[in-house]
Amino acid sequence: MPEQNNIDVTVLGSGIVGICTGLALLEKGLQVRLLDRDDPGQATSFGNAGVISPWSVVPQSMPGLWKKVPGWLLDPLGPVTVRPRYLPRLAPWVLRFLYEGRASRIGEISKAMDQLNRDNVSLFRSLLQGTGQEHLLRDSYYVHAFRSAEAAGAMSPDYSMRQEFGASIARIGAGDLRDLEPDLSHDFQAAILLKGQARATSPGRLGAVLADKFRALGGETICEEVTEIRPEAQGEGERGWSYVTASGRHQTPKLVLAMGAWSAQLLKPLGIRIPLEAERGYHVSFADPGVQLSHSVMDMDMKFVASSMEEGLRVAGTAEFAGLDAPNNQNRIKALVKLGQNLLPGLSCEKISTWSGQRPSLPDSLPCIGEIEGFPGLITAFGHSHYGLMMAPKTGRIVADIAASVPANIDLTPYTPNRF
Repeated sequence: MPEQNNIDVTVLGSGIVGICTGLALLEKGLQVRLLDRDDPGQATSFGNAGVISPWSVVPQSMPGLWKKVPGWLLDPLGPVTVRPRYLPRLAPWVLRFLYEGRASRIGEISKAMDQLNRDNVSLFRSLLQGTGQEHLLRDSYYVHAFRSAEAAGAMSPDYSMRQEFGASIARIGAGDLRDLEPDLSHDFQAAILLKGQARATSPGRLGAVLADKFRALGGETICEEVTEIRPEAQGEGERGWSYVTASGRHQTPKLVLAMGAWSAQLLKPLGIRIPLEAERGYHVSFADPGVQLSHSVMDMDMKFVASSMEEGLRVAGTAEFAGLDAPNNQNRIKALVKLGQNLLPGLSCEKISTWSGQRPSLPDSLPCIGEIEGFPGLITAFGHSHYGLMMAPKTGRIVADIAASVPANIDLTPYTPNRF
């Protein structure tokens, strides 16, 4: 790797959070390097469901969730699975996760989620402006489809929480749902529509396009794996950071850690313990599916999302806890195929491709954003769970302000990496 003495900030991780951070840092006039073992935007960021919702303000852990978990775990098509050998290691995280879902806590978490998601559609449109690929973002509803009409209550706690932050919500019955999405199974009797949203028609290409923009504006991208970070003297009494790759040890004045589920591993040698859990997700893409969705659709009974994309129809979801190094679970992929057929009876399964990736999840549904106490110049930007695509633009702006020593105009306390 060629050394560049003029680098101001090095961002470890070139997923969508790292890319948006890099672009925001360039806007501050800083010289920036993005570093990752994968091509920009082609790892975890590649595989999500493409939903960009300003109204994702409902924490993963909510009161009463614990009652549903056993049934989910026992259902082979259910949204959550834990590999038995991993359960003892996962147990402390699960207990903290359930504790964060208490009634007295969820309001604070929801407000913090809103701060990161509220402007995500407009921020993405701004990032795409001038790339010639603005069509990668389309206006969309988020259709929450229910098989039971009684279960589709627009005033349920989840939807009331969204409405408190300004979400436009409508309930429709079976007939209107058929008109909106005619290829959906007739088993669905009602839906809740979340309006004022968008969807990415190719999350991987979105990341690649923004990475091209980053390079065109003077940023540098490097494909190498980072194995170590540590504080270093930078000369003349200044402190900075170094990181190790296959090409050696490299120095940088400031370091942004945006490596998703792998971030905590680099912090452990520094004595920093953060309860970051790898939550594996899967998707199946159906080329030539024979059916079409005009909006992103969530099956509210089985908790997965389907969306038509450039590459075909994508069915994405499930949360599998097995650790970073466990092999893919083929049963989860088979389950997604079956779920896709249940959702869309006319779905053709002749041409499919599959994917899996690791979501970086923290017990309180919030990421770590900010400088770590006692480690000046080390800025965190990881732990976005299911919301990495949605929260990336605002996270990037916050991190850029921190790196440039610009006072934040929002309360960053909920995201401090020292909160655990």
